[in-house]
Parts: sequence; structure tokens; C-alpha cells
Amino acid sequence: MQTSFVRELGTDSSRMRLRRIRSLIRKEFVQVIRDPSSIAIALVLPVFLILLFGYGLSLDVKEVPVAVVLENPTPDSAGVASAFKLSDYFRVTEVTSMQEAAKLMQDRKVDGIVRLSQDFDRQLASGGASVQLIVRGVDANRGRFIQGYAQGALSQWTNQRAISKASPSIGSVRLQSRMWFNEAVDSHYFLVPGLVVLIMTLTGALLTALVMAREWEQGTLEALFVTPVRTGEILIGKTLPYFLLGMAGLLLTASAGRFLFHVPLRGSMVVLVAVSALYLLVALGFGLFISSATRNQFVSGQIALIATFLPAVFLSGFIFDLTSVPRAVQFVSYLLPARYYVSFLQTIFLAGNVWSVIIPNCAVMMVMSLILFALTLRKTRKRLN
Repeated sequence: MQTSFVRELGTDSSRMRLRRIRSLIRKEFVQVIRDPSSIAIALVLPVFLILLFGYGLSLDVKEVPVAVVLENPTPDSAGVASAFKLSDYFRVTEVTSMQEAAKLMQDRKVDGIVRLSQDFDRQLASGGASVQLIVRGVDANRGRFIQGYAQGALSQWTNQRAISKASPSIGSVRLQSRMWFNEAVDSHYFLVPGLVVLIMTLTGALLTALVMAREWEQGTLEALFVTPVRTGEILIGKTLPYFLLGMAGLLLTASAGRFLFHVPLRGSMVVLVAVSALYLLVALGFGLFISSATRNQFVSGQIALIATFLPAVFLSGFIFDLTSVPRAVQFVSYLLPARYYVSFLQTIFLAGNVWSVIIPNCAVMMVMSLILFALTLRKTRKRLN
């Protein structure tokens, strides 16, 4: 009888254990339903990433903007220019002088220059001609792709010309390539400016969003709400320490890039610091706005990660070339401050003070910072609800 009682007790204990487990599982499902951020992380984020990588981002190099310099338009030189125009890998702008082409390269309107000299036909008739290719070498891997595509376009034109002339011994065309802004073809020239963007984004947006949200959760802001301190003063007090941290991170990263990896800074250090401070204000404004809108550390961290850090990696031009992605993704990238900061950093580090690039990027970031701080000021009010 005692053995039977023990068995029944064990059975009841198992049933109670299963009932408790079912109750806990039900409780967690209710919590998941009540907290949409969990569903967003589990379902929305994977869908967003797979669609972004599958349709929006590409490592292929297509429609590379190049300037073709025709110093003396002739049938043969025009034929070479047509070979680049007909290629799916290039988007050609014809100019008549190297000065025009160099200006387009400095303004980041083209990534390469194809120069056909005045005596191209004479060289070709004498047995061999050369075509000069100058590639914007900020991204060394992209530069190598462009060189390979240019060589393919020239080879295709040479073969077609030999067939049309019915002579396999027709003069050959060789490609003489050169890298601008990165003669050593060093990938650090490309990576260091991108790392500056990530560090500034992490310090400005993600860290600020988490700290401010923690203040809301712990209720420490309530003590400030009952004082004469104004909302703008609270925001300044919360922003300044992280602004100084972000600027310190900038100086450390720039110094490491310059002295450890020998990345040149061809522009002004004063301009670099001033524009970086402007971008940091944008990132701080974003973090403050997110925390004021959500008032929850977990949600603020996830939104800051998805809305600032991931776009800074994938949609800023740091890793993926934006001219090779779909138009819709390019349009979205124009809404991201990191795109303008990456463009500025690559220019100031490797090309110098190119004001035609610096001023428009600064203007956009300034407008973004004003909008974000205005929204944050409006959202952060001295009241508890």
C-alpha cells in the first residue's frame, strides 16, 4: 500500500510539474505578445536582413561611372569609347581634357578616367597603342575590379577590330593603369575611415540611447522634473559627456590610423574635427530621440542598433558600393547620416580639402542634427506620462 501511495504521489508530482511548466510557457507567450519588440527581433529583423542582403546589397561592381577623355576624336578612339559605353560595367561621361576628368574625379562624380591620347591612331598604326586608366583607389578591391573590366572592354574592341580588318596582326592596345589616392593599394586606406564612422555611431547613438533609457526606467529623471532645470538644459547635460567621449574616440582612431597603419590625412585636421563633431551631434540627437520615445533600455538598444549601427555598416558606402545597389536602396541611403560622413572621411583622408564634397555633406548633416534635437526637445517634456 505504501508503494502504491508513493507511485500515486510521484504521478501527481509529475502532473503538477507539467502543469507548472505549461503555465510558465503560457505566461511567456503572453509576455511575448504584449512586448512587440521580441516579435520584431525574432521575425522582422531576420526578414529585413535576408531581403537587404538578397536584393539590396551586392559585391558585384556594375555601372561604374568613368570619364573617357577623347583628346582627338577619331574612328579608332571613338571605337574604344564605344566599347566602354556598350559595357554593362561602365557608365561613361565623355570629356575633351584631363582637367575636366580630374575635376570629376575630385568631386566623386566618376571612379575612373580612361584617357585616349591625341596620337592614339598613329600609335595603333605603328604596331601598338596605350590607353591610360586612372582609378579612384580608395577601395583597393573595387579598383582591381575596375581594372579587370577595363581590360576586358579593350580586349573585346581589339578582337572585333581585328575581325573587321581581316587581319590578326593588327596593332594591339595595352592598358596602363594607375591608382589615385591609394598608390600603395592598401586596404587600410579604405577601412580606417569606415571604422571612424562605426565608433562615432556606437558612442553617439547606441550608448546615449541606452543611458537615457536607463534614466527613464529607474525614475531618476523625476527628481530633475521637480527642479527649475529646463528640458534643454537636461539634454545639454546628458549630451556633453558622450560628445567628449566620441571626440576622444575620433582622435584615438585617427591617430592609430595615421601612426600605426600609415593612412594619410591629406586634408585639414581642423576640418576633420569640426565635421566629425557635427556628425556626432547627429548621432547623439538620434540616440536621445530614440530613448525619449521608448523609455526602455532593451527597446532603445534594439532600435538604435537597427536604425543607426547596421545602416552605418551596410548602407553608408563603407563596405558595399552604393552605385551598384538597386535604386530603392540608394534612395534609403540618402536618409542616413552615415552616408554623408563616410563620403566626407574618404575625401578628407585621401583626397584633401575638396570643398565641393565637404560642404554639401556638412549641410545635410547640419539639417539632420537640427531636426533630431528639435524632435527630442519636443518629445522630452517635464512630465511623468
